[in-house]
Amino acid sequence: MLQANANIDLSDSRSIAEHAIGIGLRSPHHQQIVEQRPQIDWLEVHSENFFTEPSAQRRVLDQLAVHYPLSFHGIGLSLGSTDPLNKKHLQQMKALIDCYQPALISEHLSWSSNNSRYFNDLLPVPYTQESLDIFCDRLNQVQDFLGRALLVENPTTYLAFSDSSMHEWEFLNEIQRRCQCGLLLDLNNIYVNSINLGLDAKEYLQQIEVDAVQEIHLAGFTRRQLENGQILIDTHGSRVSEPVWQLFRDFRRSCNAPALIEWDTDIPALEELLSQAELAKQQQAVVSKEQIG
Repeated sequence: MLQANANIDLSDSRSIAEHAIGIGLRSPHHQQIVEQRPQIDWLEVHSENFFTEPSAQRRVLDQLAVHYPLSFHGIGLSLGSTDPLNKKHLQQMKALIDCYQPALISEHLSWSSNNSRYFNDLLPVPYTQESLDIFCDRLNQVQDFLGRALLVENPTTYLAFSDSSMHEWEFLNEIQRRCQCGLLLDLNNIYVNSINLGLDAKEYLQQIEVDAVQEIHLAGFTRRQLENGQILIDTHGSRVSEPVWQLFRDFRRSCNAPALIEWDTDIPALEELLSQAELAKQQQAVVSKEQIG
């Protein structure tokens, strides 16, 4: 067995190909993936789960990094906050990145801290010039420190700020232009927001800077009944819905970025995730046949 943070040869496993389909690596599946090495194109991990070394998590990552390209998906930088950047967090992230050299690194368009108090949620930012300036300044600091460009993921939001002065896609496009970062487009988030807030998902996909999208997320939601109607909750705890598959098919006509099946709550057997990944391949195969025809 490899030791944590061993000198791992990643020369053949770093890059993620266009149209590649991956799954999120979750702890219930660690040992099974290590032992069985299923045919999956790539794996994405939540960066913070692997900060500690040596640890059982790092030993698993040592073994999987040899065989699968990796993407690191962070949830703790709180880029939309006005708090100072967490230097310890950044140092741990840099050490992890330098060790495993992931193909992609991503974070969220959100904030989760105030006066050094952290909340267990990814909270929305208003789409204003002021919050754009704050976010871009912090993202540039992070990218300079890490020596790598990040991808920024579009959020799920359950409210809209009255003082927002631009659409979400305009905000993301401007972040990408100013920071020369990439975008991670979560299609389930777009669909959930379109239903809850009355947004136009098709317009979103038409307006986003397609060439900047370097990763796609696919996930499921939960439908919750309230007194005055229904709301969709981005739980990542079910299969990808047909409306999200439709968005995927639509977006695949213009975007070749690798895609990922995310499943974070009510985690099923590994076979279920692999089945969803296979379905994603079938969905994009349909688009390829249409384009050839």
